Amino acid sequence: MRTKKVKSAGRFGPRYGVKVRKLVASIEEKMKQEHVCSRCGHKTVRRAGTGIWECTKCGYKFAGGCYYPSTPMSKTVTQAVQRATGK
Repeated sequence: MRTKKVKSAGRFGPRYGVKVRKLVASIEEKMKQEHVCSRCGHKTVRRAGTGIWECTKCGYKFAGGCYYPSTPMSKTVTQAVQRATGK
């Protein structure tokens, strides 16, 4: 059980320090879970590549954040646009 504490970052062994390995493990854990598709609403969005996200159900492909489909900045911009257009 070498990876019990650091989960997916156990592949680094003793390198890079505890803080960095825990940070990597938390980012990868959030990145690898399934996210909600903005088109069909199912929880089937997976990461296809760096910044590319794809819904496995409807095939919708879109650009998002590197590790998350929507970044905090994109949420802010979306809210500002909705406020400006009155929707």
